Amino acid sequence: MKYLISFITVVAITLILVFCGNFGRKTNEEYFRIHIRANSNSSEDQNVKYDVKDEVVEFLIPLLSEAETKEEAERIMNENLDKIEAVADEVLKAHGFLYKSKAYISFEEFPTRAYGDLVLEEGFYDALILALGTGEGDNWWCVVYPPFCFLETKNSENYVYISKIWEIINNIIGK
Repeated sequence: MKYLISFITVVAITLILVFCGNFGRKTNEEYFRIHIRANSNSSEDQNVKYDVKDEVVEFLIPLLSEAETKEEAERIMNENLDKIEAVADEVLKAHGFLYKSKAYISFEEFPTRAYGDLVLEEGFYDALILALGTGEGDNWWCVVYPPFCFLETKNSENYVYISKIWEIINNIIGK
């Protein structure tokens, strides 16, 4: 009887810890990421990757600012893959690069990453992949839903969207 009570107590404590440890956490399925892969690791390719990132994020802000679910954000991205490529290709062309970009949605592995107080664990996530040229260089990535990587933009005209984004973030993390 003593062992049965000890066993039940251990099981109950384990279940409580598991439930409380996962309560309020988002699973990988609730996030949609963006991954911009440079053509190579040359300084020129790495620099243009950041210029592409700036323009693509600026393009996506008004499109995704009202997305209320991951599925909605993914639908918007799928509907705009050609336009995302056009934005990236315009930046590449303006910098004298002959290669183009390729945008697609994929389920890919990402390492652990912290965004302020939020930590996304290593694992597989749905993502917009934007390969520049061969896409074999170092990359930049972030979360587009919820829109964590849209908090810093180069264009101050987007503060309206940033306010909406902060509202979404605060609702998700419960602040």
